[in-house]
Amino acid sequence: MDIKIKSIHFDATEKLEAFIKKKVSKLEHIYEGIIMADVVLKVVKPETVKNKSAGIRIKIKNGGCFAEKICDTFEEAVDTAVEALEKQLLKFKEKSKVK
Repeated sequence: MDIKIKSIHFDATEKLEAFIKKKVSKLEHIYEGIIMADVVLKVVKPETVKNKSAGIRIKIKNGGCFAEKICDTFEEAVDTAVEALEKQLLKFKEKSKVK
């Protein structure tokens, strides 16, 4: 799986990028047909508390999934977005088995 990370208006640290790649690559254990993942990180309203946004778009054979979460840290936002994608991929997997 190809993972692209894009940080808007700031530079993501290598540690953050490694964390994202580790978390997103775990999705392959749930669904093996993942082609690529686009991760977009941005700071929403810098003066507020929960202002770190992580959006993850996954391209899979015959479709795709998207989840965006806003939390206190990028790590937490990526974690919750990956959890949401896990649920979406499991549903997609179940639907494709039925056909």
